[in-house]
Amino acid sequence: MTGTRRAALLAMVVCALALSIAVPLRTYLAQREELREVTASQETLRAEVSQLEQRKQELADPAHLEAEARRRLHYVRPGETPYVVQLPGDAERKLEDERPATAPAADKAWYEQLWDSVAAR
Repeated sequence: MTGTRRAALLAMVVCALALSIAVPLRTYLAQREELREVTASQETLRAEVSQLEQRKQELADPAHLEAEARRRLHYVRPGETPYVVQLPGDAERKLEDERPATAPAADKAWYEQLWDSVAAR
């Protein structure tokens, strides 16, 4: 064999090896990246589970549950006098929350207004 043929044969062997290694290497690197993402997701979920377990333990305590009901639902015990402090701007926000999304049309019949309200939801 001449030197040129040997070089060509060697080049073909190197190309064949490179092509046979490229696909598994690409798969390996993709799997490592996916494993990294899954591990990060798993750590996030573990942290969320621990927070939820802590919240569950807090809610198992009757005193904490009562405090949450008082704070969020404004519950009071019999004999207590509840009061609400309104800060400037609270009244405007409350009015915005109480306003209906759309005012009913006065020129429509009651059954058309009813159908429009049902069909819109």
